[in-house]
Amino acid sequence: MIAAGAALVAMVLLQMLPFWVAVTTALKPMSDLSPQMFLPGAVYWGNFATAVTDGGILQAVLNSVVVTGVSTALVCVLGALAAYPLARHATRLNKGVMLFILSLLMIPPLSIMVPLYSMLTDINGVNTYWGIILVMVTLHLPVSVFLYSQFLRGVPVALEEAATIDGANLMQTLVRVVFPLLKPVTATVAILAGVSIWNDYSLSVFFLTDPSVRTIAPAVGAFFSQEGSNLGAAAAASLIALAPVLIAYLFLQKYFMKGMVAGAEK
Repeated sequence: MIAAGAALVAMVLLQMLPFWVAVTTALKPMSDLSPQMFLPGAVYWGNFATAVTDGGILQAVLNSVVVTGVSTALVCVLGALAAYPLARHATRLNKGVMLFILSLLMIPPLSIMVPLYSMLTDINGVNTYWGIILVMVTLHLPVSVFLYSQFLRGVPVALEEAATIDGANLMQTLVRVVFPLLKPVTATVAILAGVSIWNDYSLSVFFLTDPSVRTIAPAVGAFFSQEGSNLGAAAAASLIALAPVLIAYLFLQKYFMKGMVAGAEK
């Protein structure tokens, strides 16, 4: 037990190390050359001011909240609607569609970045909310459809038949009977898609070059350039961007845990 406890403490400390370094770096001026692990002799708040004024991190956080929230909601709704007929009607066509969806999971997003950019340019979707949301939803829908379809196969058809006998049409059956049963897998899909979209850098930095619509990852990355880097401001921006995630986790941790357990069972 002692060895297990020591291993657990060591693991927690290892996980907290990057956060500690971010805190110490954010509280030091650029002239402070002491080791990053050490706290500064005097606390310096200028890095946070730089992150807000020069880096526009508050606007970036708002942009990320909009993009992540709308994209995750669409991934969940569209994924559930698309998965229902695939799970309930095992026709040869539906099996082929499911195989096609699974094949999309194997395509690296970076390999289609150039044609995506060309398409978004043609429809004026670059540097817009709806453009990056369209890209994020498209890339995360295959996982969503797969998870929902696998979960729906475990939902008894008798429940839907009973609702039909009671006079409910298809839409009423979906809304009142089927969708409420999908809460565990919806939490799983929301976690996977939401975290991925919130942390996305490679696509966001490519499609969002305007600072007014730039999300968190490109905003933090803007502090690093060939001319020089501002580690303190970048660390401060990262800590500011961490606040919405911590708040969301504190209020939704019960659903996160249920979603992870349900995802592991499936």
